[in-house]
Amino acid sequence: MRILLVEDNPKIAAFVKIGMERCNYLIDNAYDSAMGEKLALSGKYDVIILDVIIPGISGFELCKKIRNNNNFTPIIMLTSLDSVEDKVTGFDSGADDYLVKPFSFQELCARIKALVRRTKDAIVTPEMKVLDLELDSISKKVKRNNKEIFLTPTEYKLLELFMSNKNKVLSRILLAEKVWGYSFNTGTNVIDVHINSLRNKINKDSGHKLINTKKGFGYVLNDDEQE
Repeated sequence: MRILLVEDNPKIAAFVKIGMERCNYLIDNAYDSAMGEKLALSGKYDVIILDVIIPGISGFELCKKIRNNNNFTPIIMLTSLDSVEDKVTGFDSGADDYLVKPFSFQELCARIKALVRRTKDAIVTPEMKVLDLELDSISKKVKRNNKEIFLTPTEYKLLELFMSNKNKVLSRILLAEKVWGYSFNTGTNVIDVHINSLRNKINKDSGHKLINTKKGFGYVLNDDEQE
């Protein structure tokens, strides 16, 4: 497995490199956002690890640029910024996981394995449709009543999961595992915030609610209008 690390601190980069090699991973290091972008878009990496505070644009902005180039390599944000707002920013930038410094190599290796496994296990129908809501997993476009809806990467992942599991109630724990990674703190309101935002976008100009709450159980996307 080949990993790209974007980290400008030589000591931390060397520290991570030694740990990753002990996990039998090949690792390349970029010390700024320009080199990180060039290597990330080469398409030769299985996982990308991004520090947030790096020379050039931030790790958040770099993550957005990678995703805007239709590169969906799993990305882990590695940073000392640990507020809920920072995590939300990371996930909305397109990151798949968020690991706060200091961390253990065992946990980082476990996160990498989980990300790669989730990526391989993800089987999504190229085009999905529920009533007048359409999702194209190739172009990453979402439309309702033929009008394009612009979603954040996290909102897109949520909708893709809901549409892949139409009429199934998805718990907050399952959503956290599938969208944010197995270690995400479900005690925060981050999941609810993103689902409410997604609801507002897909329900705009439509009287038919598609994502409904099943109190005590979770959320479900179906044809029912009842909450």
